[in-house]
Amino acid sequence: MARRHLTPQDWSTAALRAMARGGVAAVSVNALAGELEATRGSFYWHFKDRDALLTAALEVWERDDTTALIAELGDVADPRQRLTALFTIALGQEDINGLEPVIVAHADHPAVAPVLRRVTERRIAYLTDLYTDLGLDTAAARHQAVAAYAAFLGWLELRRSACDIVPEVAATGTTAAAALEHLITELTRSAVHQAEPGQSAPPPPITRTPTSPESGRL
Repeated sequence: MARRHLTPQDWSTAALRAMARGGVAAVSVNALAGELEATRGSFYWHFKDRDALLTAALEVWERDDTTALIAELGDVADPRQRLTALFTIALGQEDINGLEPVIVAHADHPAVAPVLRRVTERRIAYLTDLYTDLGLDTAAARHQAVAAYAAFLGWLELRRSACDIVPEVAATGTTAAAALEHLITELTRSAVHQAEPGQSAPPPPITRTPTSPESGRL
């Protein structure tokens, strides 16, 4: 049987999966070639060296889990529905389990640092805009965005490291679904109450946009 022609995307995805399993050190050209049943020559056809692969893989993560997700949510007009959809997707079933916490844990790595910085800035800015759309002033929206993003990162870290102790953070299951709904309700309710004192209307129920699969993205 003829060997499938590998693309840079194939190598990048394999690198991200290796990273999720064992950190940056687990991204080995030889190991990935064996996993993909490819030769080192195939790798060097696409990439100058391992560092180039790391950068490309992280840029795939940036594109798929931030840029594309934000674009998908652009058609959701109501900010509460947009917040609900965002966290439902971001904390749903991950494409690559445990990847996000591992990337954050390698924040000082020279290949990781610039991409992680861009992603963090873009996500916090997007959340700030979202909370501004909910009616908060700029300072309050920024504070709420930081709190929401910290909740997102902590949720995924608990899923990676202590899901057996805290089943509420699992990607699937009725217990997890109820816990996620509670989190999103609170993240929305606090912003609405700050923007509209005395208002107690609950946010809309969790819904997903038809074209947005659960993916552990934000």
